Amino acid sequence: MSAPPALRLLGVVKRFGHTTALRGVDLTVPEGESVALLGANGAGKSTLLRIAATLTKPTSGSIYIRETDAAQEPEVARGSIGLLSHQSFLYDDLTAGENLQFYARLYGLADPADAARRSLDGVGLAHRSDDRVRTFSRGMKQRVAIGRALLHDPTILLLDEPFAGLDVRSRDTLIARIQESRTKGRTLVLVTHDIGQGLALSDRYALLEGGAIIAEGPSAEAEEPALEARITAPMQETV
Repeated sequence: MSAPPALRLLGVVKRFGHTTALRGVDLTVPEGESVALLGANGAGKSTLLRIAATLTKPTSGSIYIRETDAAQEPEVARGSIGLLSHQSFLYDDLTAGENLQFYARLYGLADPADAARRSLDGVGLAHRSDDRVRTFSRGMKQRVAIGRALLHDPTILLLDEPFAGLDVRSRDTLIARIQESRTKGRTLVLVTHDIGQGLALSDRYALLEGGAIIAEGPSAEAEEPALEARITAPMQETV
């Protein structure tokens, strides 16, 4: 018997007042697959990822993380998810180590201090463990956030424009961890406006426009110029 998909979104609709951000999206991501969500600003990419991460509830539709109904058991669903975005979700007044120990406790890890140390070592910041995050550069904060996202060894990584504003070293660190996660068989969903980067880091792409998936296929067979030509601003601005 085959394993259940890592992620399934069925008929997902999201409205904000009179604006419809997502229009009945269906998306299935098998275990171990990497998918790039591409599209213009306002196409609904980030909204879709926030719903998949259980940070936002859909207006209608269903989300399953493996076999878990995310609406019925959101805490169980979140245990399988690591989220990384342009927001670090770190507390500026805590040190890097304190931040990761805080999240380790939220995930119920047996040794929060050891988990934090290993995560910071993995992103090359073990020597800054006792420094407050407010003293860090944007790139350093994102490296700590990478450690946060991978802290509990999630099987699904959701990445929302994670490269935004990064310096070269931080970008290289993130790409290396993404590639490592793919090698380990983690499931990845990457939202990005960078078509070339998205295709390079994924097995499959899905192109959104106006809150709907209008095209999808294997990343290796995609032609970047053709995809670029298909990405046009939606008629109605979405979130």
